[in-house]
Amino acid sequence: MERQHRRAGGAVAAAGLMVGVCVGTGGCSGGDGAATADARGAGDASAVVRRAADTLVAAGSSQARTSMEMATGGTRVTIRGEGVYDFRRQLGRLKVQLPQDPAGASEHRPITELLAPGALFMKNRGAGVPADKWVRVDTGTLSDGNLVTGGATDPYAAAELLRGTTAATYLGKTEVAGASVRHYQGVADLAVAARSASEGNEAALRSAAKGFATARVPFDVYLDDQGRVRKLRQRFSFVNGQRRSTVAVASTTLLYDFGAPVDVRLPASKDIYAGQIAEK
Repeated sequence: MERQHRRAGGAVAAAGLMVGVCVGTGGCSGGDGAATADARGAGDASAVVRRAADTLVAAGSSQARTSMEMATGGTRVTIRGEGVYDFRRQLGRLKVQLPQDPAGASEHRPITELLAPGALFMKNRGAGVPADKWVRVDTGTLSDGNLVTGGATDPYAAAELLRGTTAATYLGKTEVAGASVRHYQGVADLAVAARSASEGNEAALRSAAKGFATARVPFDVYLDDQGRVRKLRQRFSFVNGQRRSTVAVASTTLLYDFGAPVDVRLPASKDIYAGQIAEK
């Protein structure tokens, strides 16, 4: 049991290192009267936003693009990802590209991430992990609930966070990637979201509520005519344990091509790395 604990702890520390390394290296459309003219958008804005996760489940799947901007001590880095997600099974695959090093050269191969209920799998993680092996992390043990650690926010976890919306304002209609959308701005509470989340995200969101500098998460979300999330931008704040400085993180998720085929197979036990992971 002690051996398993050491292994899990090493995986969590290695996953968290992704954020630490990246930090260390370095338009909203106004309502214009639309809130009055658009009755569907101007209803109970908080209730509309809270239903967004359920609407994605009804949609089935989509392609996704993600970006995560981190800022601390005057340094800003951006991590980008792209892939697909199955909202009904809560399974996704993203290819995440770490930022360039300070000299401008990219030394990192893209990291393949598999997202599953309660778990994050990473390949090409580096730090002593064999190239053909996966690192598995229990997201419920992460202080940020994997909203930040993997360099990309799980699209369904991001939507489920909206279940904790405590205040929201409808700002009017605009467009995202050519789609007509309604723009909402508000604040969600991680602890409230955890109480309403699916079984797969409950523990992760509960951990994030305790681990972030604040459980309040400001957001901007853009919903299409079917109520599906097209764009979601959330702002997190956590304390860098080594430097004791506050790190501001802005996570953006773009969803499109709803109904896209998703073929995600989780790795077999023999393909998961169980050794000690070197910290950079």
